[in-house]
Amino acid sequence: MDLTAFMKKYADQIGGQFTQYDPNHSIIIMPVSGNRFQTVIGTVKKNELYNRSLIALTSKVCALKTNIDYKALLEQAAHFNYCRFIVNENYLQLEAVAAVETTTENTLTEMLQEVANLADQYEHKLTDSDIH
Repeated sequence: MDLTAFMKKYADQIGGQFTQYDPNHSIIIMPVSGNRFQTVIGTVKKNELYNRSLIALTSKVCALKTNIDYKALLEQAAHFNYCRFIVNENYLQLEAVAAVETTTENTLTEMLQEVANLADQYEHKLTDSDIH
């Protein structure tokens, strides 16, 4: 699976904006509901534990805050198809991960849509704004 080629093609299909940082990092600014947009970063990285390459799709939700009910977020994540909440560089983010060698374009499309839509929904819910 060529993540960069796929993300470029998908961005063109949905009217999003595509940027490639390097062969392993691409970005799509995706349209979501309410005339808003959500940035999703696609990364190919090596999982040392299982010795295989993974595709990670991530999107920022908001900066970490003490008033967020993290337990409730983890409970809600049990209902997601692909996504999980993660904390990275002092941000709450949503992430979906799949193996490079077995992931299909249909699965990547579903993953991108879920990451973007859920990140936008939780960003709006937790911050009442459209930051990312």
